[in-house]
Amino acid sequence: MDSVYFTPDHETFRASVRRFLEQEVAPHADRWESERRIPRGIFRRMGELGLLGILFPPEVGGAGGDLFHAVAFLEELPRSRMGGFCAAVAVQQFMATRHIWSHGSEEQKRRWVVPSIEGRAVGALAVTEPDAGSDVAALRTRAERRADGWVVNGAKTFITNGADGTFFTLAARTAPDRGAGGLSLFVVPADAPGVRVARRLEKLGWHCGDTAELSFEDVRLPADALVGEEHAGFRYLMEAFQLERLCSAAIAVGSARLCLEETLAYARERKAFGRPIVEFQAVGHRLADLATATEAARQLTLHAAWRLAHDLPAVRECSMAKLFATETAKRVADECLQCYGGYGLMEEYPAARFFRDARPHTIVAGTSEIMREIIARRMLE
Repeated sequence: MDSVYFTPDHETFRASVRRFLEQEVAPHADRWESERRIPRGIFRRMGELGLLGILFPPEVGGAGGDLFHAVAFLEELPRSRMGGFCAAVAVQQFMATRHIWSHGSEEQKRRWVVPSIEGRAVGALAVTEPDAGSDVAALRTRAERRADGWVVNGAKTFITNGADGTFFTLAARTAPDRGAGGLSLFVVPADAPGVRVARRLEKLGWHCGDTAELSFEDVRLPADALVGEEHAGFRYLMEAFQLERLCSAAIAVGSARLCLEETLAYARERKAFGRPIVEFQAVGHRLADLATATEAARQLTLHAAWRLAHDLPAVRECSMAKLFATETAKRVADECLQCYGGYGLMEEYPAARFFRDARPHTIVAGTSEIMREIIARRMLE
């Protein structure tokens, strides 16, 4: 469908992304899902193609694209046929590196952002803890100042790219009694002494993407590991949440569109009582409702992106887009699976993976309940 948000350049870029995913990623999806790993070589390949630095300027190896290049990319990512791949790549370039680029030193950008754009480094955003998820101000991981730098102690969980990543953008408490005002961000090499992958987590979906529990025990960091200002970490995280939620919404939209596309193709081929099942009103109307909801989710997401791109207040819109798009993707995957009947439960058909991979969307990057709370508060202001 033509859109006022995308130019011919955006659509040319989208086509190149889709071609890459369908030719070089999707054919490996079953194996990567089974092995529970994404080969690091695919990150290097994406770096070669300029797909890991979309929003970064050319002088550091980025593509110099705008936010709608990023949205087009995110909408196409589900063509990989792996929700875990979508999450790993989105975290790599839109979350773990964004804080360093926005607030880090030139040396930090050279050491961590440039290799990430090239696909030689893979980053993780280490915020969530066993006792603190949406309540970021309650984080307990500590970073204590020393004469020669910092010492970090604590634990993180549900960290995408946590097991196989090469660095972490870590949120830690630097002032015990200051609540949200006592958090700071640090860059921590994954191979630093005292950093340990406590365990890889087995998930309902997103099987190829590694998700880990991390332990930090007396991890010594140099003074220049601090990203930006001390105690400014909460503000930095809040600034980035809108892009993070927009990423989740755009991927959810792309997932729902692909799920519908695959289901429609199946419903045209599958016959019952002598005719394709799509000709039965119960199936056709169901798909019509799902297509309508998906398009509504897309337009809400694009509107939120437009506001963000124009530096307009977008907290409400990004929260709405994240809420509606992820809940829609979950609904689409569920109802499309029903169209497959018993085959929808079989791993050899795509419906089972769509169903599994849609479920995490309503939890990561802020749960649906938190999105509703944010929207409700904005309504009362």
